[in-house]
Amino acid sequence: MAYYISTSLDLPIADAAERVEAALSKEGFGVLTRIDLAKTLKEKIGESFHPYLILGACNPKLAFEALQAEDKVGTMLPCNVVVQETGPGRSEVAAIDPVASMQAIDNPTLKAAAERVREKLAAVVGSLGGTQDGSP
Repeated sequence: MAYYISTSLDLPIADAAERVEAALSKEGFGVLTRIDLAKTLKEKIGESFHPYLILGACNPKLAFEALQAEDKVGTMLPCNVVVQETGPGRSEVAAIDPVASMQAIDNPTLKAAAERVREKLAAVVGSLGGTQDGSP
């Protein structure tokens, strides 16, 4: 099972990130964190890395449902969505597959909640209009 759902876009990273945030919003997610990994790596360890953003997305209703089923699931929140530059004017978007990430937790209620989150994240990735790389 793949641990992510992804697509490739013919867009620069800034435009791709903007499109991802709009698509997340339509599915009830907000972006809690935005990490510019390339900038952080340069500042912290002096290393260069291609443009790479990590968006910490959260659907509050589904997060609350998951936390009620398993209070330690917060260690796996928020749902990370990566937007990275793969070439000039090209980007890849990859979202965590919450079903894959929660396989170690034996809780049927949580599994059902993770499946609903996966459906929404797959809808986000699918709505971007790119070439699908991973499968939910």
